[in-house]
Amino acid sequence: MLLLAARLRHAGVRCRLFGYVAAAEPFDRIAARLARWLQHSAGRYVAIGHSLGGLLLRAAIEALPPAACRPEHLFLLGTPNRSPRVARRLQRWWPYRFMHGDSGQMLAAPERMAALPRPAVPTTVIAGARGWRGRWSPFGAEENDGVVAVSEVAMDGLHLVRVPAVHTLLMNSRQVFDLIVGQLKHNAA
Repeated sequence: MLLLAARLRHAGVRCRLFGYVAAAEPFDRIAARLARWLQHSAGRYVAIGHSLGGLLLRAAIEALPPAACRPEHLFLLGTPNRSPRVARRLQRWWPYRFMHGDSGQMLAAPERMAALPRPAVPTTVIAGARGWRGRWSPFGAEENDGVVAVSEVAMDGLHLVRVPAVHTLLMNSRQVFDLIVGQLKHNAA
């Protein structure tokens, strides 16, 4: 997110970054910490989350007290909005469990994923579509970003934009930056 933040700062947008280590804290604790962090946001702002960060934002925004400012817009970059098949396949593999902790297990549990609140603010879902497709791909012929399929990112009723990028570099895409800045200009108008 550092390159995206630098580009946004260069465009005149004030940015704050929230950090977490999924292997070190359970999902609910990170989301609660994020909600407390968001409470210090005064005035107009947007929130941008990549992958798990988008799920954390969904949970944190829902947990905000009624008087807290909510984001004007939420951008979910490559955020799996339903349990991704790759997480379900890897959930018992010890390196996956070690690296992703409780959050990785949540991703692999369709019932936990379904329990996450729907975004209650205007939201743009951005999916990468530059992943490998074909016979040997875990996604078959389906569009994907190498980690999640577009169908796993899409959420009924929310605006979906496909970007030619892979999961890990989605936030560095110039097209993603342009989409965010375009929305910020629209919000300001």
